[in-house]
Amino acid sequence: MKDLVEKVKNGDVRTVARLIRDVDDGMPDVREALKALYPHTGGAYVIGITGAPGVGKSTLVDQMVAHLRKRDKTVGVLAVDPTSPFTGGAILGDRVRMQRHSMDPGVFIRSLATRGHFGGLTQSTRSAIDILDAMGKDVIIVETVGVGQDEVDVVRSAHTTVIVVIPGMGDDIQAIKAGILEVGDIFLINKSDREGTDKTQNELRLMIEMDQRKHDEGMWKPPIIKVEAVYDKGVDDFLEAVDRHAAYLEKTAGGLKSRRSPDRVRQEMVEMIKARLFEEVLDKLTESGAFESTVDAIVKGELDPYSACENLVFPALGELPAEK
Repeated sequence: MKDLVEKVKNGDVRTVARLIRDVDDGMPDVREALKALYPHTGGAYVIGITGAPGVGKSTLVDQMVAHLRKRDKTVGVLAVDPTSPFTGGAILGDRVRMQRHSMDPGVFIRSLATRGHFGGLTQSTRSAIDILDAMGKDVIIVETVGVGQDEVDVVRSAHTTVIVVIPGMGDDIQAIKAGILEVGDIFLINKSDREGTDKTQNELRLMIEMDQRKHDEGMWKPPIIKVEAVYDKGVDDFLEAVDRHAAYLEKTAGGLKSRRSPDRVRQEMVEMIKARLFEEVLDKLTESGAFESTVDAIVKGELDPYSACENLVFPALGELPAEK
């Protein structure tokens, strides 16, 4: 274990890739490695990039990596892709788009699967962030699947959360649905050469100003920045906004330590406990003969699924439902 920790700290790409693969595959012995690496985390700045499919998140991340490397920053990229319903793996489109950085030793890019998780980030993604942090990456970029009702988990793991929209996609309505004002630290309008950019900008500004009172009290006011990522226009302005937000966090929330605020740690612990309980209980249930016999009983109409669930879960937890 000590040898593995040293290899990760020294930036051994093969060791890190293997460890993230084991985390993504849910290998049980990987927990000991994560425990040993955790004391070496806390030095990376994490940027979350989220937005509806098709807004150009991967192209933006590709340009971000190029600009950050010019600043001599080492970069880790975790691209959370939709899970294949057939293989359970992730589509590797993001790594294809970022091909030009594949030979750069200062860049590590990895695609991760959602595994059916609808919150934007899985527990394996959070663990992968810790691994890249321990690896010594200066900046870690996490690109999530997209914005939706529940696609807001990235805010718990990132210092700066970036919402990417494009003109003409009804993003104003989507933003209200997703509670996006509370999530976004920076709003980017990509493909800003399209018609409707000014309308989208005005709608976003209006929604931000609806909460103006909060911003007047010294809170961060999310800027709205126009970019054309494919042409590398506006990316410098965007990264300057990230720098300003980092300075704001340093002044008000402890900078890099803001990821370990009591609220965030509490939320992460809840998610970790949920994942562990789900894994342990489900394994115990599916390995027992009672699970298959219960399925057969439901199929034959001898048992309803609600009672079946109680009959399986409560004994597995060592509890019985209260008598009514």
